[in-house]
Amino acid sequence: MQAFESSAAEIDLEPVAAPAPPLGRAIVITSGKGGVGKTTTTANVGAALAAAGKRVVLVDADVGLRNLDIVLGLESRVKYHLLDVLEEKVTLDEALVRDKRSENLYLLAAAQTREKEDVVTAQMKALIERLRERFEFVLIDCPAGIEMGFKNAVAGAGHAIVVCTPEVSAVRDADRVVGLLPGDWRPELIINRLRPHLVRKGKMLSVEDVNAILRLPLLGVIADEPGVIIATNKGEPLALDAASETGAAYRAIAAKLAGEEVAAPAVKASPGGGFLSRLGTLFGGRS
Repeated sequence: MQAFESSAAEIDLEPVAAPAPPLGRAIVITSGKGGVGKTTTTANVGAALAAAGKRVVLVDADVGLRNLDIVLGLESRVKYHLLDVLEEKVTLDEALVRDKRSENLYLLAAAQTREKEDVVTAQMKALIERLRERFEFVLIDCPAGIEMGFKNAVAGAGHAIVVCTPEVSAVRDADRVVGLLPGDWRPELIINRLRPHLVRKGKMLSVEDVNAILRLPLLGVIADEPGVIIATNKGEPLALDAASETGAAYRAIAAKLAGEEVAAPAVKASPGGGFLSRLGTLFGGRS
């Protein structure tokens, strides 16, 4: 018995390494069409996640046309940009800009005087992986269109949020973008700038009209209200305004992304089927 105990004590056991923390979620916010509110959505959802205690970085992938810094009110703090990091001119820490309201929120700005073709897709993908190691959420603001900028923005992501306004052209472009996303993704939809009074009059597509075509899980609905433009011009995300109904809608979207059980958006059905009957010839219709 003594010999057994002695030999067991002499066994050199290697220390067990602690498991690596889980990687954060990289989500591209896209639409196809410009001007539908991707950047505003990115800023507000990111701000809401950070306010809820999540560690968040926002990546402006719109090289040549950066605006995310303005929407966040951080334009005076940007010294370096995404391409500076990719070309190893500065470190990632030097380029990251911390938000002035939240220690959990950071921005990686786009280059303003470069072209989207200057970004190497493999390098962009590697950069997003590095950010996933440090942040719980990496939100990528995708440029308009479906060319190189779109491909670079999607490359490092694992999930997509499609932002769409209730307009025929926006829905058609969103439908095209969904078809270009990886087949194993299940993108979610945010309908932006909805005007319920126009829907009731039959002058605007309803949520039902839009989703009858796109057939995506509905993440949220944002009403078209003047407060959004005012907050954007001030560089103050409306998601941080506790008195704003639109801010509450952004916070609900963030809560759903964080895995909380949140009720589906309450949206009244449109009378008489809305515009859907007039749209059939414009869309191929995915099954």
